[in-house]
Amino acid sequence: MQEKIIQALRSNAAEEAVIYAREWIHQSPGDAQAHRWLAVASQQRGDHSDALRSIERAIELAPENDALQLVRANLLIAGKQWEEANAALSKASDLNPNQLGAYLMQAQLALGRGDLDEAERLNHLASRVAPDHPQLAVVEGMLALQRGNVDSGLQRVSAALQQVPEDVQLRYVLGFLYLRKQHWAFAEQAFRGVVEQLPDARNLRALIAELVNRQGRPAEAAAELAPLLADPSTATPVIQRAAGLLHVAAGQVEQALPLLRGALAVRPADLPTLQGLVAAWRTLGLEDDARASLEAALATTTDAPDLWRARLVFTPDAEAWRAVIERWAAAMPKSILPLEILLQRQQQEGDRSAADATVARLLKLAPTHAEARLQMLNGLMAQDPGTAIAQIEAWLLTASDPSDRRFLLGLLGLSQDQAGQPAKAVAAWSQMQADLLPQLVPLPPLSAPRLEWPELAASPVNAAKVMFLWGAPGSGIEKVAAVMGAAGDPFRADRFGSQPPQDGFQSYAVIDGLTSGKLSGQEVAARWRQALPSRQLTSGDVFDWLPWWDNALLIALRPYVREGMLMMAIRDPRDMLLDWLAFGSVAPFAMPSVDEAAAWLAGSLSQAAALFENQWYPNRVVHTDTIGNDPRIAAELVGEALQLSMPAPPAIGPAHFPAGHWRHYRQALGEAFAVLAPIAQRMGYPET
Repeated sequence: MQEKIIQALRSNAAEEAVIYAREWIHQSPGDAQAHRWLAVASQQRGDHSDALRSIERAIELAPENDALQLVRANLLIAGKQWEEANAALSKASDLNPNQLGAYLMQAQLALGRGDLDEAERLNHLASRVAPDHPQLAVVEGMLALQRGNVDSGLQRVSAALQQVPEDVQLRYVLGFLYLRKQHWAFAEQAFRGVVEQLPDARNLRALIAELVNRQGRPAEAAAELAPLLADPSTATPVIQRAAGLLHVAAGQVEQALPLLRGALAVRPADLPTLQGLVAAWRTLGLEDDARASLEAALATTTDAPDLWRARLVFTPDAEAWRAVIERWAAAMPKSILPLEILLQRQQQEGDRSAADATVARLLKLAPTHAEARLQMLNGLMAQDPGTAIAQIEAWLLTASDPSDRRFLLGLLGLSQDQAGQPAKAVAAWSQMQADLLPQLVPLPPLSAPRLEWPELAASPVNAAKVMFLWGAPGSGIEKVAAVMGAAGDPFRADRFGSQPPQDGFQSYAVIDGLTSGKLSGQEVAARWRQALPSRQLTSGDVFDWLPWWDNALLIALRPYVREGMLMMAIRDPRDMLLDWLAFGSVAPFAMPSVDEAAAWLAGSLSQAAALFENQWYPNRVVHTDTIGNDPRIAAELVGEALQLSMPAPPAIGPAHFPAGHWRHYRQALGEAFAVLAPIAQRMGYPET
């Protein structure tokens, strides 16, 4: 449906686009994107008030979506632009205001529908009419914001404000640029400047309140919303919820309670409202009131999982808790969630017979339910490993979904590992990896060994902190990354997401380019730096988690990123290979065969060893062998490497095999381990 709307808008068929958007909303009334595109279509049709109503509804549905805030910014700017612009235009008799206005308006429409290139083209045409007109910076600032070039946007908008200090649109864009930079106080002041000139821009008060709260002043933030609460037309459930949650954060739970109750009455399934109410009821000790309020909500809304979860909080004993779970299961008979919660509690209490009964109920609703299957297998493995293995094999015979089949093959291998059948475990995992092959990327090529590199540049003075984080498959690098992630900025794991930075470090072509001379090291380093603004860093520092490493990168890093450092996660290479085979890799690398993977791993680790032995680039090594799944140990090891105190994350993932588990596979993986033995000894691990 979205594509139909975009095509209609590009064809200037705004009415058609509105019809498509309304049809989408009819089909999915709770979809924020449907309301967003109705706003865009209404704007292009010229119905500004309807556009604003639609985008406000979209933001209510998805308040954390930055893209929706940008659409609203665009609508507000476009709605007020022309009356302010006309005065400036009329003073310049040599301009054609109609032509300039038409270009700017079309640029605004292009921004609204997300067509950034078209917006830029139209703004460029407008600049030919009036090269120095400050209104050009409105579109330029919005383009910079949406492309991640925040610093250049700030520079352009700030310069334009020197010409017209009171321009509302420029102040609005400035506020959003500061918001993206997380400069909350500057953003607040920019938006306050808009409200001073446009007292009716009440929707900005909610944004200002959020900015004040982000500066650690929740009571002041709640006070910002008082004018909106006083007016029935603006005292919406969303505003009531926002004010109530701010009062809770400020410790003013008495003021919060009526506001949150009002929001709950209209939207009983709203999770933030329920979270605020639970906190307030607990603080005030109003358990009876909590039960009565939640029961009243459940009387009209029985299909809201979060409402049932909140009701579980206020059960006085285990019997009452179980009664609520059973009511939930009866009210939502097709939902597996109440049974999952029941199973989790039974597992924590060690009530195996009750857990087994719940597993049977779960498997009736969801025959391939992973946790239920694991619970069943745990029981079978404790009694008779052969029976557990036979059960998995039976499930495999009927598995039609490829992902289900891969999961079962992994389970089969683990069960055979526990049963002391390493050769069969290797066969199961090898089949799992073969099934995964079409979905994963080939292994990175390895550049030829070399000893000569470009000269290491002198250490720059007052340079930004730059660290590259890398570990080969099976190294436990994700546990190190979890520690870095807990520390927060400037750590970035975006290379493993859906929108990795387009800076050359994602492409294997850079390896051949650098070694062959087709790419210069300066060119590669410059491209990496140019992409940093799009990664929403709050400073010049960056800790960049790389999916792969090749020493060819030193051609760029030694002379041109001298301030950088490489942190490597290392463990016994034979444990790495076994872990990769059984559990896969955080980087989506295919394992063509065990022997090919072993040869590649040996080559990759040989490069890392050479870098470390010759100190070709500043580096730190984290030996992950002893981490297991203990966040505290992970934080200590990373902190020791960096000579810093690092926070322990809440979790670092499930435990895999303990260090040295590879020895159980000396026969099943003998040839592959023989390939890895030299690099293992080179890295200080025993031969046997």
